[in-house]
Amino acid sequence: MRRLTALPAIAMLSLALAACQRDASPDDAQATGSPATPAAAGAATPQTPDARVPPANARGTNVPQVVDGTVTFGGFGPAMFGSDAEQVRMAWGNDLGDATPSEPGGCYYLAPQPLGGRGYDIAFMIEGDRFVRTDIRNPGYTAPGGGKVGMTRDGIERLYAGRIEAAPHKYVDGAQTLRVTDPGGGESALVFETDGGGQVTAWRIGLPPQVDYVEGCS
Repeated sequence: MRRLTALPAIAMLSLALAACQRDASPDDAQATGSPATPAAAGAATPQTPDARVPPANARGTNVPQVVDGTVTFGGFGPAMFGSDAEQVRMAWGNDLGDATPSEPGGCYYLAPQPLGGRGYDIAFMIEGDRFVRTDIRNPGYTAPGGGKVGMTRDGIERLYAGRIEAAPHKYVDGAQTLRVTDPGGGESALVFETDGGGQVTAWRIGLPPQVDYVEGCS
């Protein structure tokens, strides 16, 4: 099918979607670790790749309280796009499973254990031995610029006016993908997926061509 350092970070949720041509999708990613320790009140949002990224899950809530500014056009906290898998694990600060590519340089996902049987909330795509993309389904995570799962297409268009390229979804009738360019002029892109009613169901951010894959690593 066509596919359209080292610091502890944000923590427990389960994970997000999208597209790459090879082994597994985020739903296949498994992990066995326990949830991370909740963030202390007033933890600061990281401002540079060297900043500490505080844990983001709040035990006992359906939607984890995540730290805005951790998922960026540059990467995930201190793990920049282009980093290796170990840097992503260290940035997450908790178990991301033991997935490996089926062939050298192949595509696969690092992901925490899914919660409540709902599938993934967040997943990190690795291809060519590099971190290339983050996939999100949880409405508790905020995309750069303010977009979230659950928002309407109109809301996304207001937030990212003049920077959206819309296209029909490859598989879902009436659904769309809304591709947003990096305001800083970088090569990374942010892609929202909507359902047929125009509501955002997932988003992903990363480097091309991987950010445009529509089947994840499959």
